[in-house]
Amino acid sequence: MTLPRSAAKGGLAAFLATGAGLAVHRLAARREAEWEARWQPTGRFIDVDGTRVHVHVEGEGPDLVLIHGAGGNMRDFTFSLMPRLARTHRVIAIDRPGMGYTGRTRPEYVEAFSTEAETPREQADLMVRAARQLGAERPVVLGHSFGGTIALAWACYFPDSVAALVLLGAASNRWKGGLGPTYEVNGTPVGGAAVVPMLTAFGPQSKLRSIVRQTFHPNAMPEGYADHLGAELTLRRDALRANARQVNNLKPHIIAMEGIYPSLTLPIERIHGAADRTVPFDIHAAPFQDMVPHTNLLRLEGVGHMPHHVAEDETAAAVDRAVAAARDVSIA
Repeated sequence: MTLPRSAAKGGLAAFLATGAGLAVHRLAARREAEWEARWQPTGRFIDVDGTRVHVHVEGEGPDLVLIHGAGGNMRDFTFSLMPRLARTHRVIAIDRPGMGYTGRTRPEYVEAFSTEAETPREQADLMVRAARQLGAERPVVLGHSFGGTIALAWACYFPDSVAALVLLGAASNRWKGGLGPTYEVNGTPVGGAAVVPMLTAFGPQSKLRSIVRQTFHPNAMPEGYADHLGAELTLRRDALRANARQVNNLKPHIIAMEGIYPSLTLPIERIHGAADRTVPFDIHAAPFQDMVPHTNLLRLEGVGHMPHHVAEDETAAAVDRAVAAARDVSIA
């Protein structure tokens, strides 16, 4: 006999209200407080139509917006790339909704039993409005991994507010199958309500560091990167739910954007590691190139999913080309 969903949800809610459930949440809250004390916001907060958005701005020059990937935060950029780019650009790094220190765009996205989360279009919309509030009306937008998806959504749905794109290991095209049990479980109502607090309360930080290291495969993770990134911030309950739901719900939005890609005319620089196992080249970069042939695609042999760390010179050069191309287009 299968219990109705409402009954199962009610039973789980009752369990979570017991001493054991409350103890898990207390421990989770204590760990979250420790992590937030260690990895505090690096920038400042702006209010974007009721959403608290964490932004970090450095430098002067052409406006460049940086969007981080899944399971991360803007610290991925502040480790080394952002200080370098800020020598010649005004660089704006933004935490995506539910990640780092940016809030959620709708109350229902915070609910433990929900499966809903911000779509790529919703996230891009928030980024557009945040950038405008900072005076960046038409910036060059750089996105890594899932952040590349958001950069593409920015160009697809708000084309008048972006000058050019720089895509780094970007998730751009449909793939076969699912995304693995971690995303699938954490994105369910039961997983969000019961499993996520357990991960926050008891998840080993050593395992998390190992996952971060694997993201660089086959390249070495830079010394000091894990301590700077603060990946533990992603182990917070709301961040785990946000990450799982955003990624779980991604594929249909990717498929919808594929229909728009051929109409894109803005300059696009794309760097993708040939050894990327997280966002494989043949599944994402190659078909995107067929859809948007004017893209300047740089395939990096022997490079995995983190080209902006492993090939920082090539990344900075791609940004310079995008800025120059955007300038040429505006003059013309």
